[in-house]
Amino acid sequence: MREYLKITKLVWPLALGMMNNAVMQFVDRAFLSWYSLTALEAVLPAGMLMWVFAGFFQAIVGYSSVFVGMSHGAKDNDGTCSAYRAAGIIALGATLLSLPLIPLGEWILSNSSFVGEALSFAKEYYAIVMGGAFAVYGQMAASAYFTGIGRTRVVFWVNLLGNVLNIVLDLVLIFVFDMGIVGAAWATVISMFVQMLVLWVMAEIDVRLAKKHVNFSSCRALVGKTLRLGVPSGVYSVVSCLAFTFFVFITGGVGEFELAVSNACFTVNYLFFAPMEGFSLGASTLVAQAIGAHDIAAARRFALKTVIIAVVFTIVLSAVAIGFSHPILSVFAAKAGERAGDFISLGRTLFFVMAAWLVFDGADTVLSGALKGAGDTKFVMSWMFISTVLWIPVVFFVRSISNTMPALWAAQIVYVALMFAGSAIRWHRGSALSSHNLSKMYISKESD
Repeated sequence: MREYLKITKLVWPLALGMMNNAVMQFVDRAFLSWYSLTALEAVLPAGMLMWVFAGFFQAIVGYSSVFVGMSHGAKDNDGTCSAYRAAGIIALGATLLSLPLIPLGEWILSNSSFVGEALSFAKEYYAIVMGGAFAVYGQMAASAYFTGIGRTRVVFWVNLLGNVLNIVLDLVLIFVFDMGIVGAAWATVISMFVQMLVLWVMAEIDVRLAKKHVNFSSCRALVGKTLRLGVPSGVYSVVSCLAFTFFVFITGGVGEFELAVSNACFTVNYLFFAPMEGFSLGASTLVAQAIGAHDIAAARRFALKTVIIAVVFTIVLSAVAIGFSHPILSVFAAKAGERAGDFISLGRTLFFVMAAWLVFDGADTVLSGALKGAGDTKFVMSWMFISTVLWIPVVFFVRSISNTMPALWAAQIVYVALMFAGSAIRWHRGSALSSHNLSKMYISKESD
């Protein structure tokens, strides 16, 4: 029971913090649904395309939390500072590499199925949020520091601050200044920038007060280690986003009204799934801390118990989604007019399908986090790729026999169940905690 309490203490701020980020997107899309259904149709694909690119770099920067956690577990204060500085260096490089991706993304959107006003909205939203991706990387570098040393409540409160700011800016920019989807994009970027600034200042204060110093040779080595193990984690994020983006574009062929309902339900799905990303980060941190303390048995226990807590949490959230489906969906049905009833009816059906996949998706996400914490990022990347390749034909087959939104959504269950099965087998066999994997993880206090 003591370990369950320790896990909960570390994980709940991360889970709620991730939910804060999801709430930010939920509010953006809810407000946009009141403004225009066309804006709602455009924001999800544009946002997902942004995360295909930015998610790659964010995952690499975020992997530094593993090395912060290992140093913290080994009681190496200077090592935590070196890992934090390495994250900052990678975040700066990611910012420079992201700039050419703005015109590339606009070109991709121009050659998609979007036309007219929806295309214009999607390109405007994408350009702004991709241009502000530097704030995502900077925030992640500072968040990784506090997460690695176990001070996850700091990250939560700053995320909450950013979320409140985003809501206020949404109301002002979307409606008062009548900026629509452009206002939603700027509200998101500004709130992310404020979060980055606050976390960075707090991290700098903590480093100086604790008199932690950078070992420059170790910092250089950590940049290399973070890239070597973090790039597969970034590719995992890209493949995951690509799979989801592919699915969104496939569902676009069902019908404009059905796509609006599906996008609304995906917004709710992310709101409920986001805490799993916090659980995943918590599992990764706990496993890394245990490895740093040379306690492999504890790493195994922490991973299993975090998965159990996460599954219980997803079951509760799924019950909430179904039980309160009418008021939740009514938020998005404001512009559906006389078809509001159809909007809510289809959305409720999709909620039942969503509940079925959330359990598998949550369990796999957390277990993948544990695998990443043990340095097994190449397997996580490879299995995501293999699962996606196996799943895509399933989607096309389902579309050929029943091109309806519930049927296509049901195909997602196959995907997440396959992902979980592979991750569970890998962890159970102990490959992630083998001596070969762990030899890549340990950090010398002087250098590598």
